[in-house]
Amino acid sequence: MRRDPLTGLLTRDGWNRAADRIIRRHRHAAVLIIDLDGFKAVNDTHGHEAGDAVIAATGQRLAAWCGENGIAGRIGGDEFVAVVRDGTRLTASLTDLRELLREPVDYHGGRLTVGASIGAAQAADQVPATREAAMRAADAAMYRVKGRARDGRRPAAPKTAPTDTS
Repeated sequence: MRRDPLTGLLTRDGWNRAADRIIRRHRHAAVLIIDLDGFKAVNDTHGHEAGDAVIAATGQRLAAWCGENGIAGRIGGDEFVAVVRDGTRLTASLTDLRELLREPVDYHGGRLTVGASIGAAQAADQVPATREAAMRAADAAMYRVKGRARDGRRPAAPKTAPTDTS
């Protein structure tokens, strides 16, 4: 499986295959989509090497948070994904993840800080109960956290109740 050279996480295709296996085997699997808040400002203010340091730290922290309960991936830019085998107690766990990702990153004697918008959805709650459906629901939850839809408009109310946290 291919790995992202900056984070060591699985790339989109590898993560998709791993997530599909986990969702098939674990009834309570949940999918997370994470988008870093304030990442563009880090790049614009401190340069791309600083942005790379933030991305690398995010990848390490997300992988550590997943531990043996799941697997993380980087799907591009400042977007990350994770699938966890047991998402039944996800709300408290997402608060911990959000705080972990907000911890400053040491960079050349300074500290870089970004936030994270996280959307999550139980795969079994989706119709059909697939990775793709869970990713759509998690993506919608993440954009609700950000307070906007992907096209910039305020989002409509969800049809299901995926978990979100900011």
